[in-house]
Order: sequence, then C-alpha cells, then structure tokens
Amino acid sequence: MTNKKGFTLLELVIVIGILAILGTVSVLVLNPAQLFAQARDTTRIQDLSTLNSALGLYMSTVSSPDLNGSYTAAGCASAGSVYVYTAPTDNSFTNRSTNVPIALRGITGGANGWLPVDFSSIVGGSPLSTLPIDPTNSGNYIYRYACDQTTTAYELNAKLESTRYTSGADDKITTDGGNSASFYEIGTDPGLDL
Repeated sequence: MTNKKGFTLLELVIVIGILAILGTVSVLVLNPAQLFAQARDTTRIQDLSTLNSALGLYMSTVSSPDLNGSYTAAGCASAGSVYVYTAPTDNSFTNRSTNVPIALRGITGGANGWLPVDFSSIVGGSPLSTLPIDPTNSGNYIYRYACDQTTTAYELNAKLESTRYTSGADDKITTDGGNSASFYEIGTDPGLDL
C-alpha cells in the first residue's frame, strides 16, 4: 500500500476560495483610493501650514510687509484691496504687463511665483526653497492665496478630497474657522473670509 501525501483538488479549491474572499474584504475595508486621497490631503495640510509659518515669519521680520508684492499676476483677481492668487496648473504663468512666462514656484515674490511675497527679504533667509504646489494641481485641487494689503491679513486655501478630512473624525473643513464649506482655510484674516 502506497501512502501519497498532498492536497486534494477539493482542498485546493477551498483554500483558493478563502484567499479570494479575504482579498476582496481587505480591498473593500482598506479602500486604496481613500488612502491615496488621505495622503494627498495630509500633504496639502502640511504645505499650507508651512506657508502659513513662512508668512508669519515674513510679517514679523520685514519692516514693511508687502503681501501682494505690488504685482498683479495672471491668475490673480482683485476686489478693492483684496488680491486673490491661485497656483496655475501648468509649470508657469505669464506676467500680464510683459507677457513673459515666469516661474511657478519661485520665492522672491513679484513676478517669480504663484504667491507674490518676497520670502528672500526675511532676515536670515527664506524658510522655503520653493513654493509648494498641490499634489494633484489640477481643476479645483490647487492652492489659493488671498491677501488684504490694507489690513495686512492673508488667507491660504486648499480643497481636500478624503472623507477623513472633509467629514470624518479629523474634519478640517468645518473646524478651520473659515467661511467656506468646501475648502480648508488657514491664515490671519479674521473669519478667514477673503
């Protein structure tokens, strides 16, 4: 009598079925799309926090802070003393007055980047090497900056996409103190309503 060791076909089918069920359940529970959205939102929150800190340092060390850089860029809209800048979705945008392409991520203000503040004028040097841009940087997923030169107040905005940060336990949209129900807002403007 020979003693054969191994698995029967039925046992293999049962194991494959169990693995398929476990794989499906793990994909449904983990939801990779939401995990990627959370990672992008974490980057957005950190980027705006970094910009907010850099702007705070600029405001406290520069004798005459110029929040709009005396510059109106393509992608900038103004209403009275309030200027709104958005990071363009390509790698450059054009200076309206000279029609010359300018760098998107420059930190020296003026016609050098999407945010017009000259961080290089900070005593001790700029805390930023380049201006951050949104991880997606398309459609509504771009960074926005609004400033009121008269009151020297500013606001930074980003659209968040994950349910964790838009309505979950770590909701940033309704707890940021701003007036928008669609954007994460941070800055010095009272009410964050620029």
